[in-house]
Amino acid sequence: MKQWFSIVLLSACFLVSAQNEEIDLEVFAERLFQIQDEDVSYEDIYESLLLYYSNKLNVNTVEPEELASLYILNPAQLSNFFTYRDRFGNLLSIHELQAVPEMNLETIRLLLPFITVKESSADTRPILQRILTEDNNYFLLRYTRRLEEQLGYTPALPLDTTFIRGENNAIIDTVTSEPTRYKGSPNKIYGRFRTSHRGDFSLGFTFEKDNGEQFSFDNGQNGFDFYSYHLLLENKFGFDKIMLGDFQLQVGQGLVFGAGFNAGKGAETVNTAKRNTLGIRPYTSVLEFGFFRGAGITKSFGDFEFSVFYSKLKQDGNVQSDTTFSDFDEFVNSIQNTGFHRTSRELATKNQVEEESIGVFIQYRPHRRFSFGLSGLNSHYSRPLQRKPNNYNQFEFKGDHNYITSAYLNYTWQNFSFFSETARSKSGGIGAVGGLVASLSRTIDIAMVLRNYDRDFHSFYGNSFSENSRNINEKGTYWGLSITPNRRHKVNIYYDRFEFPWLRFRTEAPSVGQEWLARYSHFPSRQVTLYAQIRQQKRQVTLPSDNLNILADQIKRNYIFNVDYELRPWLKLKTKVQSSTQNEGGEFTKGFAIIQDVNFKVWKLKFNTRMALFETDDFDNAQYVYESDVLYAFSIPAYNGSGIRTYAMVRYDPMRNISIWIRYAQTTFPGAAGITNIIGSSLDSSIGDTASEIKAMLRVKF
Repeated sequence: MKQWFSIVLLSACFLVSAQNEEIDLEVFAERLFQIQDEDVSYEDIYESLLLYYSNKLNVNTVEPEELASLYILNPAQLSNFFTYRDRFGNLLSIHELQAVPEMNLETIRLLLPFITVKESSADTRPILQRILTEDNNYFLLRYTRRLEEQLGYTPALPLDTTFIRGENNAIIDTVTSEPTRYKGSPNKIYGRFRTSHRGDFSLGFTFEKDNGEQFSFDNGQNGFDFYSYHLLLENKFGFDKIMLGDFQLQVGQGLVFGAGFNAGKGAETVNTAKRNTLGIRPYTSVLEFGFFRGAGITKSFGDFEFSVFYSKLKQDGNVQSDTTFSDFDEFVNSIQNTGFHRTSRELATKNQVEEESIGVFIQYRPHRRFSFGLSGLNSHYSRPLQRKPNNYNQFEFKGDHNYITSAYLNYTWQNFSFFSETARSKSGGIGAVGGLVASLSRTIDIAMVLRNYDRDFHSFYGNSFSENSRNINEKGTYWGLSITPNRRHKVNIYYDRFEFPWLRFRTEAPSVGQEWLARYSHFPSRQVTLYAQIRQQKRQVTLPSDNLNILADQIKRNYIFNVDYELRPWLKLKTKVQSSTQNEGGEFTKGFAIIQDVNFKVWKLKFNTRMALFETDDFDNAQYVYESDVLYAFSIPAYNGSGIRTYAMVRYDPMRNISIWIRYAQTTFPGAAGITNIIGSSLDSSIGDTASEIKAMLRVKF
């Protein structure tokens, strides 16, 4: 036994209460995401993060890539942790992490919601008994509704009226058209059940009806619009994993299989540069794209790990038969990923393409510091895919069959971690990414990423490091730096230079760009945290100039200043000021938001409240701000226009296994006297100066 451990335990006793608290996801969102925007699938990132939260990593059995995938530990901390575990054996308590060299208290606090310490003894009871008696299970039901009446829910008239807005949202004209209305109610309903035990099993199902969609048993619909389900068995029947239902894969650097918690460029400038191989993972989100549905297995043979899967999934697409530009009698422009089936037109796109896929990956890992792998995905579509041709998309995928293969390599030497992956799609297009993350000293960490994605590189499930939302038509070099001179100060910087060898949307010529971010964080005490951040992004876009279009620089800057302070254990305040400017070809626009949060506890009630003032010249300067939401929901709305945003959320735990959340949010756009405002667009629009939403959720643990 470790006689000295009692000293460490006493010095760390203040951590006991923190381990039992709910996760503060806002801390993670602001640390990992630099400036929120519409190009990032936050729901998918958030869902992956919650998998760790609800199914904690056992630090006595965790592998390096699993622990690294939290993006909390730098290379030196990762190396020191596994060296410590190899030398001293299993940890006796979570507090023993303080004995690991370079593992500071702030890092341990970030880790606490996602890790646990358990003995690795196997549970020999029958699998059904373990599932029925598992403590880590829950069922939740969530209801959301916009309170103002929107156009999509009003009675259909012989002709519809569409409002055209001018300055200050004033209605300046109307256009009449044939009526279209939502088929369902404005209620959004979401439910989920899950029970899981890491290294043993995971079982769950999810259902959802978006606002405007029908709850129906007609026309092939079985109640809710979308269902997701999975069963994962680990270390059963001679296999490492047996996966049935819905799943994703995270392999290599994400060129072929890029699901999971991939934060990309952000305020965490070093640790997020490298992806990690986690293999087959359950899919529990309600995003109706980006996953597989079928079966998969994983089997180890010594130092080799082999995985194979089969998937058959119906996807949405707008079926067309315009033979003037297509070689196909019938085709779809692309796989649609909105997931909305509210109107007749949207319902006509549902399940129009059947995707059948076979995938495989093989990994060789003789020890923790080295791994080499091969992966491949072969996909067939029941209808060909072809976009309507124009100047910039002529190298996009066309046809009913695609395959993509890749090879990846990871090697760790002391505090340096090297990684790379190269892939080739059926078109012959190549995608390649490689780089390193390293701890140069106790105070300095660096990262470098090189990438090159051909204009005809087609990867539908890839999500590697990129400036674009897809890995196509891009070259770039990224440098990240993190300096921590002491526990009270931290500086994060990155610089990324990229180029687009072919045309892009709104850019009618090859173009270049660059982006940099600098963030200073100060921790004067445990009760106070502040940071200041600036980011500049420079791209080229096409602008009209007389009779000739020209490439012009689009320069956008974002500024954030934030202070968190804890006045009492039951009272926490947050003040944030953020703004942006954009200069596009000499046209200057701007926007800002001032946010004040007050979070407090009274009796068994926990309150999160906010008031925000914002004003933006246009949507390019919309202020994306993380908002506290009910558990398992994620909210980063765009504050756009001139208005006031407020919300209040209360959580009540009437019993140990029951939790209730109620959240009310309202955005007000004060208009000029005598001018009628309209909020939103198309069928989501409503007349008035207020948009408000109510959300309620019940969670029951069994």
